[in-house]
Order: sequence, then structure tokens, then C-alpha cells
Amino acid sequence: MRHTDIAIIGGGLAGSTAAAMLGRAGISSILIDPHQTYPFDFRVEKLGGVEQLQRFAATGFAESVLRSATRSGENWIARFGHLLDTPPNQQFGIMYDELIAAIRAEIAGPAEFICDKVVAVRTSAERQTVTLSNGDTISARLVVLANGLNVGLRHSLGIGREITSPCHSISFGFDLVPVGRSAFPFAAMTYFSERPSDRIAYLTLFPIDDRMRANLFTYRQADDPWLRAMRHNPVEALNAALPRLRRITGEFDVSGDVRVRPTDLYVSTGYRQAGIVLVGDAFAATCPVSGTGTDKVFTDVVQLCSVHIPAWLATCGMGADKIATYYDDPLKAACDAWSNAKAFSFRSVSIDPGLYWRAQRWARFFAYFVKGRLRRLRSGDGRAAVADAVPQTPQ
Repeated sequence: MRHTDIAIIGGGLAGSTAAAMLGRAGISSILIDPHQTYPFDFRVEKLGGVEQLQRFAATGFAESVLRSATRSGENWIARFGHLLDTPPNQQFGIMYDELIAAIRAEIAGPAEFICDKVVAVRTSAERQTVTLSNGDTISARLVVLANGLNVGLRHSLGIGREITSPCHSISFGFDLVPVGRSAFPFAAMTYFSERPSDRIAYLTLFPIDDRMRANLFTYRQADDPWLRAMRHNPVEALNAALPRLRRITGEFDVSGDVRVRPTDLYVSTGYRQAGIVLVGDAFAATCPVSGTGTDKVFTDVVQLCSVHIPAWLATCGMGADKIATYYDDPLKAACDAWSNAKAFSFRSVSIDPGLYWRAQRWARFFAYFVKGRLRRLRSGDGRAAVADAVPQTPQ
């Protein structure tokens, strides 16, 4: 039996970040994941925004990890075929498997990595036992469960899951290529839905290496025939749903596969137990539309690894009362509540037909319009930062 202070199950964003932070802090830990090299997964493909980057910086290795990403310093904002604003914006495009590889490169002793699958966990108020598929066992003071959507281990520990919004959103990922031109006229762009009836939140375009990556966020049911059209005829489906998009992008095509990711919103139940703590998606799901998933992961991991684990290891035992201080952490609780509220408000402002939400959509449109016009006047920018007409038909 191997001994360590912390056993981390799951080597995605949350688990790999935790291992890197604990290793840097000199805390003995073992990261366990069945993939030596993390495989392709359609998840986080972009990091950006002041608050998100600050949360990443709190891990201590954001600067080195982001060297592997593609930076775009300006993001166009558009709707109804109108370019509304061109604000400066720090965005970093990186595929999820490449992000995990860059973070794992930061893992250093006394943290270790084991490529194997965990088949059983036995917990107590003192030490925990982790059993691997090859029969080896690991004894740890604390188990950090960071295995995302995998429910098997949680069920064996009596940890349940309550789905709060089934099929809350469906995301698409693909590469967009210009037709008849060598490049698009923008470094990055966010294009908002033209009609609530299309059940689209927005399309975001951003560079990764020499490609223009596209993430389309929608609110549709899993059996909607439109999903099949989007997978097999994405150009036609996009042009039908966002007919004025080409005013800005020009003609375009889709290269490669169209990846699809449906998202249920859920929260874990029965998780206040001795010896084990849940982080990231293992604790609760986030909606990709809101862009808060990485905020929650970094908040969870930073508070756990820099505040709570050092305090827990300073005294004997690992009872449920200790673990509760992490779940009750004010910063974690506030981030969880903010992320959940944003998931529902973004859905409403995108597709709800009520007068209040229609007013919200138009308020956001005109706010971007005015900001773009003022930015253009201040800078003397000769580009058409806004179109010369505002659409007259309320949406």
C-alpha cells in the first residue's frame, strides 16, 4: 500500500490543477487518471475576461500555461448583421486536451501521477483507501473527487445527484473557414441570436493556432431534428438560424467534424462526508453558455488547496466537520450561486418571449451600440463599428 496525504481521482481541469497546486505547496499528493495523455474532449476551449483570468492567476501557473494558447486582444460584438462594438478583450483559445497537458506539465514533486483507473474508495474519519484496477491500493488522509460526470464512485459512496434542469443547453464546436478569402476580418467575434424562436444564445468565434474555432450555444431538446441538420449540414443550418451573420463574416464553410455536447444542470447530494471532498463538475454542473465553468473550477481548487487542505492537514483526522468548511466557504458558495443564476438568466434573456425579456434583449443591443459608437468617436477608428441602420422589428 502506498501512502500519501491527498489522493486526487480524475485528471481533468479540476484534478490536474489541484495536483499542480499541491505539488507547488510541498504537499504529498497522487493524481490518478486512466489517461496518460488526456484525450480530445469538447469542453473548455477558451479562457478570457478579467475575473476569469484573475481566478486562473490565483493558481500560480496561469502565465506559463497560457503560453500554449492563442491570444486574441479584440473581440467584435455583433447582432442582426450589425457590428456593434470592437472592445479590447483578453481571450486565449486552447483545446481542452492541450490545456490539460499544459497544466499537467506544472505538476512537480512531491505530487505524483498514476495512470490507472480507481475501482473503489473506502472512507473514514481518519484515513481513506483507494483501490486501483490493477489491485494496488493507496492510503490517503483525504480523497479529492474530481472525476467530472462519472457517477460510479459517487454512487458507491452514497453520493447522489439531483438534476435541476435537464438538457438545459446544447453546445456545438467546429472550425469555420472563410470562402474566397484567406482570413476573416476579425480576430474574434461574439454574434448574438437574431430571433428567440431559433433558441440560440450566441455564436463565438476565436482563433486556436491557425484555425478559427466556433462554439455555438443553443437551447433545444435532445430529440430536436435541427440538431441533426446542424451536425450534417452545418452551413445551411447556420445560415437559416443566423441569416445576417454573413454580412460580417462573408461566405464561410465548416471544416471537420461538428462536436455536440448536451448539458444537464445538476447538484450533488449526500456529499458532506468524512474523508472525501468534491470539486468542479463532480460537485455541480455549470452551463457552458454562461462561460462560468472554469471560474467555478479555479475557485473550488484555489480555496481547497490554498486555504482548507493546509488547515486540515495541520490537525488529526478528516471528519465531516472539517470537510464542511470547504462547502461553506463564502467565496466558493458565492461563485456557485453566481454561476447557477447566470445559467438561468442567460437562457431567459436569449429565448423567453415575455415583454421583460424582450426589453432586456433590446437594452443589451443598444448598450453595445452606444458603447461602440463612443469607442469609435474617441479613437477616430474609420471602421464601421456600427451599421448605419438599426433593425426596426422587435425580437
